[in-house]
Amino acid sequence: MTEFDLSARERLLQLVSRRELFSRLGMGAGVWALATLLGEEQARAEPHPTPSFARRGLAARQPHIAARAKRVIYLFQNGGPSQVDLFDPKPELKAREGQKPGKGYVNDVDAKKTGVWLGSPFKFAKHGRSGMELTELLPQLGTHADEIAVIRSMVSEHENHEQACCHMHTGMPQAGRPTMGAWVTYGLGTENQNLPAYVALLPPTGLPVDGARNWSSGWMPPVYQGMPVRSTEQSPILNLDPRAPRDAADARLRFLQSMNRDHFNAHPDNLELEARIANFELAARMQVAATDALDLGTEPDSIKNLYGLDKTETATYGRQLLMARRLVERGVRFVQVMVAGQPWDTHSDNANQLRTLCRGIDGPVAGLLTDLRQRGLLDDTLVIWTGEFGRTPFAEGKDGRDHHKRGFSLWVAGGGVKGGVTHGATDEFGYNAVQDVVTVADFHATVLHLLGLDFRRLTFHYDTRDQRLTDVAPAKVVEPILA
Repeated sequence: MTEFDLSARERLLQLVSRRELFSRLGMGAGVWALATLLGEEQARAEPHPTPSFARRGLAARQPHIAARAKRVIYLFQNGGPSQVDLFDPKPELKAREGQKPGKGYVNDVDAKKTGVWLGSPFKFAKHGRSGMELTELLPQLGTHADEIAVIRSMVSEHENHEQACCHMHTGMPQAGRPTMGAWVTYGLGTENQNLPAYVALLPPTGLPVDGARNWSSGWMPPVYQGMPVRSTEQSPILNLDPRAPRDAADARLRFLQSMNRDHFNAHPDNLELEARIANFELAARMQVAATDALDLGTEPDSIKNLYGLDKTETATYGRQLLMARRLVERGVRFVQVMVAGQPWDTHSDNANQLRTLCRGIDGPVAGLLTDLRQRGLLDDTLVIWTGEFGRTPFAEGKDGRDHHKRGFSLWVAGGGVKGGVTHGATDEFGYNAVQDVVTVADFHATVLHLLGLDFRRLTFHYDTRDQRLTDVAPAKVVEPILA
């Protein structure tokens, strides 16, 4: 470093703030994508964590026990899909349609909105050797019935979207905690140092309810936060490509990194700065690796059509799922596929909304499972399909369903899951989970177990105690769905 370099640096630091400097240099994944990843304002990590936590970053790590899954594709259905219309057939509910529910059956959102029993207008059919019953709205998923496990006895703790999404993602209804993807990334690292370990795949426009909290690292170091990626043909990661010529861009990056490293050497416990250094370097490597991973142009038409890219109604979700496959194929540990807003929030016109929604996702989801199987990836890739809660078995208004936390369904496939299984049960109306109840903590413990992580041993010290994804809730692995 020359004397001129030192004086130039001092003058520059006097002229602009650190945040302004990042903005002017403009390197990496951009104002939104990389800034979100680094999360200067959001970073609230423990000031003095165990050094090994701070230094190990995203290097691949060995699990606690033999892992059945290496990676996760998490298909989150914002809004709360209706269990009694999709996965949990209730003939008695149909038989009682139009009758007023008796004592003990109430709308938890607003008791005055408790309507009459509303049976499903859709037929259920048995699929596969297992005879699993699924709605007529998901015929292509039905061809994979022997590969999926449906849990029909899920329960949540909150009936509001934000708190319920937070609960499903982080283990608690209160905001500010790390998401499941952050915990998995923290526990296992990544298999590809040129790509993020954790990616949140967003639709071309819009954000899910509660935005970036859905893929936050909370009080963990921001290196474990999800990288938001748009499922667009052009620039899925904002500002990934340098605006300046390559040589100039590289020089700017080296200059910025030299300042960061000098500062970090003086403040070795600054995890936010350490994450910033690592992720600027990652962003530079991603300029090649991410462009390749997210470029669907190299896929044959047969694969694109398998995901529904040739049809208007399935193209958006199909593009997200094909990107997800390409990312996990290249070593990304956790891909979280999100939808904009809360489309499954069917407060009115429930039947017609479900018809449209299922037409948009059935083919792409089935295509994903087929593609993973054909490539030999399904055996060690855990696929999760869930919302934050279910819907009431009685009507809201004339033809809608309200939020419901007392009993709902989700399904999982691949990665050590026993196919053709239905676990747990709700009562005859689909109101209460009554058999083999599965809490969110149980679900999280099971996901971690499949990845070789013991939910009791995967801890991060914060706020004077060792924190866990399941927090202090009693949790158990759902053994009956394991292969």
